[in-house]
Amino acid sequence: MALTQARFNEMVDAHGAALYRIAYRLVGNQHDAEDLVQEAFRSAWNSRARYQANLGERAWLVTILRRRVVDGWRKQRARTISFDETVLDVGVKGDDPADREFEDHVQAALAELPEQLRETLLLVVVGELTHQEVADMLSIPLGTVLSRVSRARTRLRKLLSEEEVKHS
Repeated sequence: MALTQARFNEMVDAHGAALYRIAYRLVGNQHDAEDLVQEAFRSAWNSRARYQANLGERAWLVTILRRRVVDGWRKQRARTISFDETVLDVGVKGDDPADREFEDHVQAALAELPEQLRETLLLVVVGELTHQEVADMLSIPLGTVLSRVSRARTRLRKLLSEEEVKHS
């Protein structure tokens, strides 16, 4: 069933902020993140005839956003991705210098994670997708998703604790 304008507007309202957080964590730049979200929604609207409500709208939108991000990476070859459960829900950098410093440390630690670990963790934590949805999206086994998320969290904790020791 094709997506109606009214339902699409509801999806934008319901998922716009989450898509922005994902895009921002992937590209590390407010302007680029806003552009990517806009492009993702434009692509979603253009492909509304293929929308299948039973497959999950957030997963559908995140898949489209992910494709836009990958397209951008292919063009620029510059990758700056970051996310962490403790920072993800805080939003984008605030006015408090301590918060900005903490997020900068997290950004640096996340930049050191291998791309596959970053992406998988991002989709689960920021994208709020189930492990199975991520497995389907990335065309990998569920066990691989679980393993990547676990390894990403372990490495991130280690990197952040090393950073904390440096600044103590």
